Amino acid sequence: MRLDRGPHPLGFYLSQLLCRTAADPGQAARLERFLTALRRYQAHPWRRDLLPPPAVAEAGSARLLAYGGSGPAVVFVPSLINPAWVLDLSAQRSLMRWLATQGLRPFLVDWGTPGPEERGFDLNAYVTRRLLPLIEQLGEPVTLAGYCLGGTLGVAAACLSPQVERLALLAAPWVFSAYDDQPRQDLAAFAAQWEPLAESLGVFPAEALQIAFWALDPDLLERKFARFAAYDPASLQAEDFIALEDWANSGPPLSLPAARQCFEAFFGRDEPGLGAWRIGETAIDPARLTLPALVISASGDRIVPQASSSPLSCHLSRASALCVEAGHVGMIVGRRAPALLWEPLARWLLSR
Repeated sequence: MRLDRGPHPLGFYLSQLLCRTAADPGQAARLERFLTALRRYQAHPWRRDLLPPPAVAEAGSARLLAYGGSGPAVVFVPSLINPAWVLDLSAQRSLMRWLATQGLRPFLVDWGTPGPEERGFDLNAYVTRRLLPLIEQLGEPVTLAGYCLGGTLGVAAACLSPQVERLALLAAPWVFSAYDDQPRQDLAAFAAQWEPLAESLGVFPAEALQIAFWALDPDLLERKFARFAAYDPASLQAEDFIALEDWANSGPPLSLPAARQCFEAFFGRDEPGLGAWRIGETAIDPARLTLPALVISASGDRIVPQASSSPLSCHLSRASALCVEAGHVGMIVGRRAPALLWEPLARWLLSR
């Protein structure tokens, strides 16, 4: 079967099912169900066709995209893993385009694909040599809104730039020791296994990163595709699934120094959670920040457990906290996301 809609762990998971079926013929029906749903996904005609917004600032391979609107400037910082457009997923599932209609001026950082210079960047360099220059080019105070690892980087940017006047953190991992020991050990072993190939490529492949996150919830793919198989192919539900799966199946590689810092310094040694993360002479310590902040966690998040993200509300002296009943991605693009997250986030962004 061709997996031409993207790699992700689809091929890897399929190989696992094939191995299980070979060892236990009773798994054949499970395999056939997954294959049927996968074929429907592969053959579905829907393709994302949103026109990209203009870039108003550039720094190396990174760009700052402007979504229009009027009012306070809000710069959204996505993770370096998977593309930025999860925040602009489709016409009906775009947090960015919706916020532009709510009296705000949203901007989105698009990290791009690592070029020759970015291939030598660790996470610190992405903050100082890409994120901060993009913010500076706006030339005005901003609210920084970071999602997932983008929120972790957003804390660092706020510690380094007086231009950041408010901070919203959406499922941002901070206490990495809050992850269970076994997943952290598995991630360390996984990183070591892929290190020789990554070293030869000069980057950590996107496929490998996606498989690592798939391993946090190995049965998620099968559950998702089982639901998709029951959808009317012409329904909005089916289009939503395709849009999200296409996003999950794509993404640039991660620079090798950034991957190593993420695996070793963050997941391995929990430098952010223990107060040991520094950029140059500056300690990246949220307790130093006196700006207004909003910390949003998700009760069903398996990618960034609530125990990792919610402690930020205790460190930030002027933080409000919100926990939404959703998963890591569902909080941004799920059917209930507008009521659970978009609307309370907009109210906070507009409050003064």
